[in-house]
Amino acid sequence: MIRLLRSLLADDRASPSAEMALSLPLMFGLLFGSIELGNYFLSEHKVAKAVRDGARYAARRPLTDYASCTPSSTLIDETRNVTRTGQVAAGGTPKVWNWTDPTSITVSAACDTSGTYSGIYVVSTVGTPVVTVTATVPYASVLGQLGLPGPALNLNATSEAAVTGI
Repeated sequence: MIRLLRSLLADDRASPSAEMALSLPLMFGLLFGSIELGNYFLSEHKVAKAVRDGARYAARRPLTDYASCTPSSTLIDETRNVTRTGQVAAGGTPKVWNWTDPTSITVSAACDTSGTYSGIYVVSTVGTPVVTVTATVPYASVLGQLGLPGPALNLNATSEAAVTGI
């Protein structure tokens, strides 16, 4: 009996299995954490780039679309479409797959009539609008797609551009 107990304690054939069982949860945590972090940064980049594209589109619209420094409803709708899908017409595939709500995008304009400007834009005409596009998109977690609870985060981006009226 003592011989059997000694041989059992000296046996190390299952030690790799035990090490794997202990380290596997840590490796899965690092793997899924890396995937989740990469997905977050990619989604954040897509939203920031989309908002920049929307602001550039709105800034190149004619000045008649900014009557009394207020964007027209057509301009707002088209800018939302360009921001969310990359095309002017309604419909299309969103740049971030769960970005289904176009009202999550705000398009506004401000006109500085003081004649002194403190920003990076030098406007030659007093009262020329500067358009601002802002978006708040719910983050779609990779873990949420696997049925696990993911973080409840929003991706926020803002961009502004001086209206050139091209």
